[in-house]
Amino acid sequence: MSDTDGKKPLGLGGTPRSGQVKQSFSHGRTKSVVVETKRKRVVVPKPAAAGGAPTAGGKPNLGDRSKRPAGISDAEMERRLTALRAAKAREVEDAERRATEEREREETRARKREEIEAKEREDREREEALRAKAEEAVRVKAEAEAEAKRAEAAKNAPKAAKPATTETPVVDERGPMGAKPGLPPARSKTDRDRDNRSDDGGRGKNKGDANRRTGRLSLNDALAGEGGRTRSMAAMKRKQEKARQKALGQSARPEKQFRDVRVPETIVVSELANRMAERAADVVKSLMKMGMMVTMNQPIDVDTAELVVEEFGHRMIRVSDADVEQVIDSVNDSAEDLQPRPPIVTIMGHVDHGKTSLLDAIRKGSTAGGEAGGITQHIGAYQVKTEKGALLTFLDTPGHAAFTSMRARGAQVTDIVVLVVAADDAVMPQTVEAIKHAKAAGVPMIVAINKVDKHEANPTKVRTDLLQHEIVVEAMSGDVQDVEVSAKTGLGIDNLLEAIALQAEILELKANPKRTAAAAVIEAKLDVGRGPVATVLVQTGTLRRGDIFVVGEQWGKVRALINDKGDRIDEAGPSTPVEVLGLSGTPQAGDVLNVVETEAQAREIATYREKAAKDKRAAIGAATTLEQLMAKAKADKDVSELPIIVKADVQGSAEAIVQAMEKIGNDEVRVRVLHYGVGAITDSDVGLAEASNVPIIGFNVRANASARQSANQKSVEIRYYSIIYDLVDDIKAAASGLLKAEVRETFIGYAKIKEVFKVTGVGHVAGCIVTEGVARRSAGVRLLRDDVVIHEGTLKTLKRYKDEVKEVTSGQECGMAFERYEDIRVNDVIEIFEREEIERTLE
Repeated sequence: MSDTDGKKPLGLGGTPRSGQVKQSFSHGRTKSVVVETKRKRVVVPKPAAAGGAPTAGGKPNLGDRSKRPAGISDAEMERRLTALRAAKAREVEDAERRATEEREREETRARKREEIEAKEREDREREEALRAKAEEAVRVKAEAEAEAKRAEAAKNAPKAAKPATTETPVVDERGPMGAKPGLPPARSKTDRDRDNRSDDGGRGKNKGDANRRTGRLSLNDALAGEGGRTRSMAAMKRKQEKARQKALGQSARPEKQFRDVRVPETIVVSELANRMAERAADVVKSLMKMGMMVTMNQPIDVDTAELVVEEFGHRMIRVSDADVEQVIDSVNDSAEDLQPRPPIVTIMGHVDHGKTSLLDAIRKGSTAGGEAGGITQHIGAYQVKTEKGALLTFLDTPGHAAFTSMRARGAQVTDIVVLVVAADDAVMPQTVEAIKHAKAAGVPMIVAINKVDKHEANPTKVRTDLLQHEIVVEAMSGDVQDVEVSAKTGLGIDNLLEAIALQAEILELKANPKRTAAAAVIEAKLDVGRGPVATVLVQTGTLRRGDIFVVGEQWGKVRALINDKGDRIDEAGPSTPVEVLGLSGTPQAGDVLNVVETEAQAREIATYREKAAKDKRAAIGAATTLEQLMAKAKADKDVSELPIIVKADVQGSAEAIVQAMEKIGNDEVRVRVLHYGVGAITDSDVGLAEASNVPIIGFNVRANASARQSANQKSVEIRYYSIIYDLVDDIKAAASGLLKAEVRETFIGYAKIKEVFKVTGVGHVAGCIVTEGVARRSAGVRLLRDDVVIHEGTLKTLKRYKDEVKEVTSGQECGMAFERYEDIRVNDVIEIFEREEIERTLE
């Protein structure tokens, strides 16, 4: 610009402007401060130069350098202009896009409004057509009835007397239908209804129907009401449905359906009503008419139920209580539905022979370190993927003698048993027991000779010892595979996996994954945070999250499935070990889990099983005769008992502890488990222990804070264990304390009576000579007459001359007097002995 434009020339060195700012301090003090302010310069190029008009060379016109702000190069100016043009283009595009979106939204809203209005119009037309049809039918029917009534009245009316000379009828002066002269003729109700219909176009709307709801309740209609009571939408729809059915000639009351009702030996009244699809109140009323004052929650017998079912017109089918389990799917799978499944391999053997270490070598993990004392006390289930991609399911069982039931349970659900025998220890008691379990289950066996890396290892002795139990390995021309392995060095692990794969291929293991699942419970526990948890092994079908199942006396719905790695999964196929959450209670290890369709079926089966178990226990108790009870009471009187309460972490450990406790004792003392369960020690356990005066044994569990405080107040002893060895040893030592000490007699001397004296204040005193050994006052004595024991007791006095002495040696004379016995004679022999008590222990 020039100065002639009347404006100041642009420049960077503008004069700063000054201003004042009020500064605030504490205690209300202020101060005015003079500051300088500068305005930011904004350079806006002219539309011709800076607006992006291209020059003849195709490049934008950058304007005159003299008019450009100082310090801005051509590249910078070009970059600024390009950015400005891009921003303007984006603004235009955004505006166009917003306008397009707005048009589309308006079109969508209009289309939806038209659809709603069309639907409302169709509904109104349909309702009007139905209403008109119903009213027309009512009108036709009313007219027909009126016509019939008029015809009947004309037929039954008495004929008027006619004169013989004329045929002119005599007309009654009252007019037709008895109307009085001078008044309009009486009109029937049908005629009045017809007139009313003609006033409103045949729709039957009159003044009384002005407030009737005819469709949707709008906001205006709701606010216009005076607070009066109006009919609900449901009532209006019911009325319209009745009118439609009547117009179509249908009966308003549906036809009663007769059913086949399955009734067991006893059934609750409400359940009987549900099976008949009748109201429970009607069934109770029927029973009351029969003279039975019952409620809907009371059970009735099958004969009474049959009378009720017949009264309501149904057909009754008698079933037994056990028929409730027929809903469990037990169909035979077809050959085309069967698919290969992974083999289930159980590791069995004697304690400390390296079962868990071998499994760790296969899994490349560490399980033995997590078990107390380094011994397995639970059944562990794992899935391993070999290098060739084959899946194998392994079960690790404890080898301790107390875990017999766990080993038996592992053999029952397995396909292949791997018998681990230590090369330096050969065949041991639990090895023999594992062989028996495998033979009883009828599963093939693979012998894994472990610890071959040790210097004292002798695999040949293992093979030879197995011959005594009818196990002939391939190395000795038999049919049982044997593999030499070392869990420590990993030697032979690949050979063992190949042997398992070969055996699985021979078995041709298959299952149907598409049917309802069935699984075996191999372990169960009560988790504080997750509730009852069951470790199951799926045998057939696929167990999915949300399935309803029944297991033993418990039922539930699968809330979560957790695999052996701790991950949550949605489904588990055959041969897959998983933890199941969502049970109603802790099941017994060894129970079978079956998936059913409904919760009602699962609850009914669980209730039946629970009742059957109670009846069985009651029957066992009732089978005892009075003589047996008296004999048992007499026997129990002579037997000392050590009662205890056991709480364990899992069901298998609790069973093993109870079985071990039953083996402790003899004819004089025994251990009695008052109660055992799974989970933490609670206040109820402490209350039971206080009432029975017994200790509480906690195996891998602890008492909660409330139970600990209660136990301290009530002086209840709680002992914690994590190794079953220590638990069995302590209980055995405690039970040994109840044994009566063994009394052992030692003869120390004999004395012969030479004379009998009568001493005042003392009684009869025997003058004796010690013929053998020594006589002590603290010892016991027996009086022998002709080698027959006359009396056994203690000495009242032992004197030598006039002095009281403690003992008299052989060959010396002394005086003896018996405690509360004076029938002594000359030549009687006194036998002197000492008693020694020896403490006994249980073997």
